[in-house]
Amino acid sequence: MKLKGKTALITGGNSGIGLATARLFVAEGARVAVTGRNQATLDAAAKELGQDVIAVRADVLDSKARGLVFSTIKEQFGYLDIVFANAGTAIIGSIEETSEAMFDEVLRTNLTGVFVTIKAALPLFRPGASIILNGSIAATTGTPAMGSYPASKAGLRAMSRSFAAELSSRGIRVNLVVPGPINTPIWERVSVPSEEIRDGFRKTMLGAVPLDRFGEAEEVAQAVLFLASDDSSYIQGSEIVVDGGITGSSLGAPVYR
Repeated sequence: MKLKGKTALITGGNSGIGLATARLFVAEGARVAVTGRNQATLDAAAKELGQDVIAVRADVLDSKARGLVFSTIKEQFGYLDIVFANAGTAIIGSIEETSEAMFDEVLRTNLTGVFVTIKAALPLFRPGASIILNGSIAATTGTPAMGSYPASKAGLRAMSRSFAAELSSRGIRVNLVVPGPINTPIWERVSVPSEEIRDGFRKTMLGAVPLDRFGEAEEVAQAVLFLASDDSSYIQGSEIVVDGGITGSSLGAPVYR
């Protein structure tokens, strides 16, 4: 097993990519702490994943809840080897439709939330630990009607490299997984002016995927596992793109056929 004897924290581990990754980590021998804001899905995840899992209700921006997360991990696990900073949010809307408050909410959750999570985790890391941040191809592709989300993910991309440079001396690796369009519950939670806009956005994204389908959360989880495990022990400040070819072979997309 690739993660035997290791401990991991997955923020937003109660659904989508986070939950798929938690399943895989447990199957590979890790003890896992998952966080999320929805108590019902947290309870369901904990029941499914079994006795090697801690589930704590926490918003990444809530300092009191964050303190509880890490005190619980220290008490029950003693240390951390892996953090997958996965929790995030998105808003679809034009510049005119996006308020300053909405813009700030996305940046604070997706960028500030990751920063404070990693900062709080540092005292628990053992040498050889791995930090994986969940980015997005939106940081580089130029996606209309999503100004705040790409901005947050571009910031995350830059921050991952700064973290890698700073933490290399401690033997801590920092890398980025970069999903394209993935079938996860976030599509239903994304704030949009209308369902018509949501459906149109999905249709447009699908037409841009050379492999002609949305990805699955389990496919991203495999990339996260690689970055979390010793298989990637010499990979630092890098990224793995899981996007069906959007960024690497865009002219093969259905829209060009």
